Amino acid sequence: MSDSSVTHQTHPLIEEADRMKNEGKHMEAIKLCEKLLSQDLTCIEAYEEIGDNYLSLRKYENAEKALKQAIKLDDKSANSHYLLGFVYSCTGKWEESVSLLEKSDELYPNHPEILRCLGWSMYHCGQTKRGLILLERALFLAPNDPLILNDIGVCYLNEKDFDRSAFLFKKVLQIEPDNQKAKECLNAVRFFQREYEKIRKMKD
Repeated sequence: MSDSSVTHQTHPLIEEADRMKNEGKHMEAIKLCEKLLSQDLTCIEAYEEIGDNYLSLRKYENAEKALKQAIKLDDKSANSHYLLGFVYSCTGKWEESVSLLEKSDELYPNHPEILRCLGWSMYHCGQTKRGLILLERALFLAPNDPLILNDIGVCYLNEKDFDRSAFLFKKVLQIEPDNQKAKECLNAVRFFQREYEKIRKMKD
């Protein structure tokens, strides 16, 4: 998972765990945090790091357990609410995801990554217009973020706004030419554009 931390962490072991996470050494990072918890069971950042690493490993139950404990220790942590909201978006628990991400946004307003996830979950929860508004807000705050560009592009593809969708995926490929998701989605846009053009001509 990319740049998911929305709070500053200063403990040396946490910083080392964060470095390992960024290198993809997720189990090593988890073990470091567990070592820290053996010394201090109330270290919220350790639970958050464990949750984040399990999230990257797609071990959602483990991530959920760690992040619930973090929130139990501090219900004012924007990062814990964000991460657990992200977990629920991955498992399709959209309403739970929205609730947690709204809390995270309340605690840490106008953070583009929180808004991205909140907009995505709202869109899939049936609040399509609100979801798109939040995604556009996230994009305004971070106009060159490939994650935001891809997510909003997918939503516009679902809405059959092919021009807007194609523009967004092309922008991703300008920033990251090897972005596989953007390539696949842009191909999908072109396919649907051709199919809808065929249907339009048949109707004419």
